[in-house]
Amino acid sequence: MLRFIGAIYFYQGSTAYKPMIVHAGKFSFTLNHPLIMGIINVTPDSFSDGGEFLSHRTAIEHGLKLVEEGADILDVGGESTRPGAEDISVDEELRRVMPVVEALVARNLPVSVDTQKTRVMEEALAAGACMINDVNAMQAEGALEVIAASAVAICLMHRQGTSKTMQLAPHYDDVVQEVRAFLLSRAQAAVIAGIPHSRIVLDPGFGFGKTQTHNIELINGLREFSATGFPILVGLSRKRMLGELTGRSSKDRLAASLTAAIIAVQNGAAIVRVHDVAATKDALTVLIALAPFKERA
Repeated sequence: MLRFIGAIYFYQGSTAYKPMIVHAGKFSFTLNHPLIMGIINVTPDSFSDGGEFLSHRTAIEHGLKLVEEGADILDVGGESTRPGAEDISVDEELRRVMPVVEALVARNLPVSVDTQKTRVMEEALAAGACMINDVNAMQAEGALEVIAASAVAICLMHRQGTSKTMQLAPHYDDVVQEVRAFLLSRAQAAVIAGIPHSRIVLDPGFGFGKTQTHNIELINGLREFSATGFPILVGLSRKRMLGELTGRSSKDRLAASLTAAIIAVQNGAAIVRVHDVAATKDALTVLIALAPFKERA
């Protein structure tokens, strides 16, 4: 019988054990436990922490704090992708993120850069970033070629529409199957471009062109994504869907965010992208200790 937690697989009654590995530049992440990606938003307008880490010094200090708290990867972003967010120029995004990326890389830390711009990807890779987290799933001109010429990992996310339009009237006939099919098509495009399977992570994109009903269907159908054989990243931390469920503001959604992270991991997520690293680390440590394995449906 195949049993799992997150993206960790082994056959019951067999000594064979082969966890997934994500190759990301000079780093290799063995998925024998769920990974925590700590969020560093160097933005004035992110939905939860906009403006808190806008200065390079505070952003760097925050990144170091997240590592102390247990973050496996740091995700640095300079452009908000919340619903209705305004686009910024390439130069402005580079100004915001590059000093932070360079400082954290200089400390030999695994740094992901959250961007959809090819030139920002190029600069981030030159600075030593090990992963590109792209809400646009590498659809920008030249993006796949830039990544293929490197050794870094990519996270391909699903989004219906753009930041300005995605929440106006999102519609799906079958959100789980449509999002899954899109992500697999983008993964196939990446492989054809020369990016190995072991460098590809998929993200269903909770809240990106989805209604509350769509988000709940995606959570309940998350095993459809983990069954693809690609590691799945889930970002639910402090999101609006949790506020709609609890009635709480973005700053007061810790309990909801922890619950969502636990459910995501139980349903197959290999990586959780979060604001509150220490609390998430504790929650997942207890989950693994008390309920380490769950039969695959």
